[in-house]
Amino acid sequence: MSELEAELRSAVRGEVGFDVTSRALVTMDASNYRRVPVGVVAPRDADDVAAVLEVCRTRGVPVVARGGGTSIAGQATGTGVVLDFTRHMNRLLALDPATRTAVVQPGLVLDRLQEAAAPHGLRFGPDPSTHGRCTLGGMIGNNSCGSHSVAWGTTADSVRELDVITARGQRLRPGRDWAGAPQGLRELVEGELARLRTGFPDLPRRISGYALDALLPEKGADVARSFCGSEGTLGIVTEATVRLVEPPRARALAVLGYADESAAAEAAAGLLDCAPLTVEGMAADLVPSATGLPRGGAWLFVETGGESAAEARARAETVVRAADVLDALVVTDAAGQRALWRIREDAAGTATRMPDGTEAWPGWEDCAVPPARLGAYLRDFRALLIAHGLRGTPYGHFGDGCVHVRIDFDLLSEAGVARFRRFSEELADVVVAHGGSLSGEHGDGQARAELLPKMYGDELVALFGRAKGIWDPDDLLNPGVLVRPAPLDTNLRFAVLPREPVPVAFGYPADGGDFSAAVRRCVGVAKCRTTGPSGASVMCPSFRATGEEEHSTRGRARLLHEMLAGELVTDGWRSTEVRDALDLCLSCKGCRSDCPVGVDMATYKAEFLHQHYAGRRRPAAHYSMGWLPRWLRLVARTRTAAVVNALASVRPLAALAKRLGGIAPERRIPRLAAEPFSRWERRRQRGRLRAWRAQARAGRRPDLPGRMAFLWPDTFTEHLSPQVGRAAVRVLEAAGVGVVQLPTRRWRARRSDDGGPAGYGMSLLNPRRTRACCGLTYLSTGQLDRARAVLRETLDLLEPFLLLEPDEFAYPPPFVVLEPSCAAALRADLPELLADDPRAARLAARVLTFAEALERLAPDWSPPRLERPVTGQTHCHQHAVLGDAPDRRLRGAAALTGDLVGGCCGLAGNFGFEKGHFEVSKACAEDQLLPAVRAAEPGTVVLADGFSCRTQLEQLAGVQGRHLAEVLAEGLEGEGK
Repeated sequence: MSELEAELRSAVRGEVGFDVTSRALVTMDASNYRRVPVGVVAPRDADDVAAVLEVCRTRGVPVVARGGGTSIAGQATGTGVVLDFTRHMNRLLALDPATRTAVVQPGLVLDRLQEAAAPHGLRFGPDPSTHGRCTLGGMIGNNSCGSHSVAWGTTADSVRELDVITARGQRLRPGRDWAGAPQGLRELVEGELARLRTGFPDLPRRISGYALDALLPEKGADVARSFCGSEGTLGIVTEATVRLVEPPRARALAVLGYADESAAAEAAAGLLDCAPLTVEGMAADLVPSATGLPRGGAWLFVETGGESAAEARARAETVVRAADVLDALVVTDAAGQRALWRIREDAAGTATRMPDGTEAWPGWEDCAVPPARLGAYLRDFRALLIAHGLRGTPYGHFGDGCVHVRIDFDLLSEAGVARFRRFSEELADVVVAHGGSLSGEHGDGQARAELLPKMYGDELVALFGRAKGIWDPDDLLNPGVLVRPAPLDTNLRFAVLPREPVPVAFGYPADGGDFSAAVRRCVGVAKCRTTGPSGASVMCPSFRATGEEEHSTRGRARLLHEMLAGELVTDGWRSTEVRDALDLCLSCKGCRSDCPVGVDMATYKAEFLHQHYAGRRRPAAHYSMGWLPRWLRLVARTRTAAVVNALASVRPLAALAKRLGGIAPERRIPRLAAEPFSRWERRRQRGRLRAWRAQARAGRRPDLPGRMAFLWPDTFTEHLSPQVGRAAVRVLEAAGVGVVQLPTRRWRARRSDDGGPAGYGMSLLNPRRTRACCGLTYLSTGQLDRARAVLRETLDLLEPFLLLEPDEFAYPPPFVVLEPSCAAALRADLPELLADDPRAARLAARVLTFAEALERLAPDWSPPRLERPVTGQTHCHQHAVLGDAPDRRLRGAAALTGDLVGGCCGLAGNFGFEKGHFEVSKACAEDQLLPAVRAAEPGTVVLADGFSCRTQLEQLAGVQGRHLAEVLAEGLEGEGK
């Protein structure tokens, strides 16, 4: 233990982390920059903060304050000690509706304040798109704004008073009329009044530099306001008294369509006279699908308010009439507005990829100009991009003249970094020429501080340095930011990554086969750190359960980044730090769909486990549950299910089996079905064939179904819940879809004279029985060599059917998969693991879920109308990979009312059964699923299409979850169909 670490541990009550993991998690924020700290401290109170400052000042170690770590310019990283306020100093201390104020700690997430204020008809005005994870301390440090700044201003407009500890331990309460000013600050200002009155551009989004003009006497000498936007360089905020506003009772959203973003920008300033709440702009390049948006190539999102819905709509319609638009849409229902706002909020992540998949980066994320000059600025900006051969799609707060944009800088090569510098310098000149600010929201950090002399001139920048010297004479707080800044092209986080792709098992087709590029996808937006109500989203269940950065998607991506860098995490794929961080990843794949940039941590985890355990003994659970298909087939072959169930019911034997198999002792071993589904299906098929033969002998045409489908015998349906398979057969056949059992022997398709398949006539190629398998259990435990072998065997088995082309028959029979996780493995993991085998893509394209099969194969069939409410949870893999729109339509057609919640059940295949995971697994279930089930009215159907979800419900709540096929089959029986 270092002397610094030992001294800090003895001085503070909060956690002190000098280990590799603690440091690796905070090497980056959401910017292009990376700095490795010496340690991290999570203070419990202001006394802890003062103690850290005392120790670090004595030893000359810098201190950096950090909240949610979503800063875009690099100001939340540092080489000294990082103060993490999110762990303990994250409370709402007081809320006074009468004075419309709240007292908050710096680590409080904005949404928690909004939730507390809402019952009083109040809210905090600024609302950045990261409102679900950004903290009030970070917002004060950056003077954050958000989409409603045209109505309620910036964070500085909402701060009444601050509690601040300076680098030398002085405790101050900055406020108006010089309250809380350090000695010498007033004298500095009074000696530079003329410069302060003329040196700052007048625009709503001037965030760059220090707001020393707030100290002018005519502006109330507001020390708190002047402190906002100082990016942790002047003092450490330990409490803040903030102003709340009363939002309108009703809102409407007018979405205005324009030809391009320049046209939208030019129109934005003219709408301010309508007193809107927001005037947000974005272009079509940032929208994955324009469904639901009015016609156009760019849009303004203009929100209006009123005392009633009618008044809000009338104001929105006034905005539409005042706007010269191609098309417009006015939305008044809350759900419709949330869906549209989600498109805008996700732009911060979506913008990190160009339409062709090329990476794009921040750095010039949020320049601001006077709103009336925004259109002209955007034209000049576009011209500069073209001149440098760069691309970017602007979006942002058009009503305030603030533009966000990510640009496809090449930050991996020397030439690319040099171009990044040249472009930055020239764009700064363009911004200043339009009377703008280099930063309009996210602060200067390392990205822009070097260029502040272009905006303010050398003398005013020197004045910033003098102010910094008064607050922090030892340059202890966040050095290299704002004053005496580090060059904008140093400390780039990409510089440490390998230049050549590392050998991996998955294909990573969206990242050019490069695992480093896949890891680079995480830009730190931190949507995975959201802990409030998540709606239909899934990501990130382990973080929601633990609250630890290490167990967020971003935290794991950071550790993988450091593993590839090899500077902090030095043992590569053998890293225990990365292994431990990935241990609580449920492989739910929620990040694949919910992360704005599509990070797929489940795939990265499988890759890591494959590499980590190569040539080494694995955990027992990898053998007991990873090889589950093999063990269950052995039981079926020997017809010993009853024996296994009997042994598992004997507690000492079950306890021994769980200990040997690495299974959580709290878990009950699921019972095996007495008869596997395929055995039942073979009997049924034989009966069908006899009936068809009898019809033929009687001279009647066999009653053959019009359409056929293969029913996939997944391990869970086959051995653990065959009743689901039987129900699915019943429903599919009632819909006119014939169910065909997959072959268990490999066949060769007969060839025609021209070499193509001659039809269904086949000859036996291999008498050995085998089973089609999606490889899910091998994938989730990272046994990728075994998964690859199993999947190739499956492709060999199905090859004759995969060769069938649509023009040979009415259509090639699809493969209906009842278990969502197995369907997701076939549709997503199979083609990525066997990217070199064209059969993999063919099989993936033919996989259908139960609801998809009914919709595609029996579009005219009407399910029984059940007229019952439902509750439960959409399977996480269904949400992330497959989509649930067909399921929702099928439920609607069957008169099954109600919505399913998001999140993950927490069992997640082998995860919840593994030793050491039970508490987290249970916490995940308690996040959304179990509360929804408990709140359901009597008679409500609990839907759970996944075996894991049903098992979790049974073991934690004593509730029987049911597959949708079972519910529909029961309805058919009731109707006598």
